[in-house]
Amino acid sequence: MPAPRHLQRIVHLACRQLGIDSDTRRDLQLVVTGKASMAEMDEADLKALVDALRERGFKPAFKPDAKGWHAPAPRADLRMIHALWGQLGRAGALRRPGRAGLNAFIRTRFEKKWGHVPLDVDALREWSEISDVLDALKDMCRRAGIEVAR
Repeated sequence: MPAPRHLQRIVHLACRQLGIDSDTRRDLQLVVTGKASMAEMDEADLKALVDALRERGFKPAFKPDAKGWHAPAPRADLRMIHALWGQLGRAGALRRPGRAGLNAFIRTRFEKKWGHVPLDVDALREWSEISDVLDALKDMCRRAGIEVAR
């Protein structure tokens, strides 16, 4: 079974951030997992390698979610959508508080109105669509008793 690509990318990102060259990275891989090649590693080995890089000072710019690593949304208005959804999830107002739940909410709520829905919320580009989602989430927050800045 091939090693998870997203963890390999994180290892390379960490090495760039820490200034570790490929030879030093391979030496570290050998020490941590007993394997010099990431292609030979399974998910547990790669996670151990990422942990070792964290011990050496690696600080990821974002945190993992349940299905893997997601970078922050590319635009502030999309990050606001994620923030509102997160607040609703922490308040217990959602059945599916994760990213999949947000995408499902957008699909069921707006597919008929827009005639299409992107697979992921971060693919939204039309200002009017983003505004629709923000307004709906703000309304949900108000109903759940969550104070939202205007």
